[in-house]
Amino acid sequence: MAVNGAQITLVGNCTRDPEVTYAASGTAVCKFGLAVNFRKPGKNGGDWDEEVSFFDVVAFGQFGENVGDSLTKGTRAVVVGRLQIRDWEGKDGNKGRSVEVVADEIAPSLRWATAEVVRAERSDNDGGGGGNRGGGGGGNRGGDGNRGDGNRGDGNRGGGNRGGGGGNDNGGNYDEEPF
Repeated sequence: MAVNGAQITLVGNCTRDPEVTYAASGTAVCKFGLAVNFRKPGKNGGDWDEEVSFFDVVAFGQFGENVGDSLTKGTRAVVVGRLQIRDWEGKDGNKGRSVEVVADEIAPSLRWATAEVVRAERSDNDGGGGGNRGGGGGGNRGGDGNRGDGNRGDGNRGGGNRGGGGGNDNGGNYDEEPF
């Protein structure tokens, strides 16, 4: 729950696969886009007008890793969180400001789909896999076991770079969690 600031709830479709990176501290940072459609009666009363708003969503730690393992582009999701304004500076020296949603909860929408909930094992170092999630192999992404070797390859989420082997991917723009 957001302590300071308004909590918002968004329901929309993921515009890209979640990208999980790691801050220098080793904290997972998951980012993805969410498109939220708003329909209202048209001016003539018969047709509907549709407006689309796009949001960047970010989730941290084990929660972020779970989101990265669960959502894909096109998935309809429910996001509860708070808005955060972040200042940034590009490689070319230009400065900018962006608004993102720092997620407290994320779930698949069950309006037009079903979901299977698999309880994730908790770990202190995020490496090594274990239990029925299989895998193994140190570092910060360990093995994802039952979901294959990773990168959402086939329908069973096999083959790619999300499992086995691990390592420290510090590709994100976050040094620490923002709270």
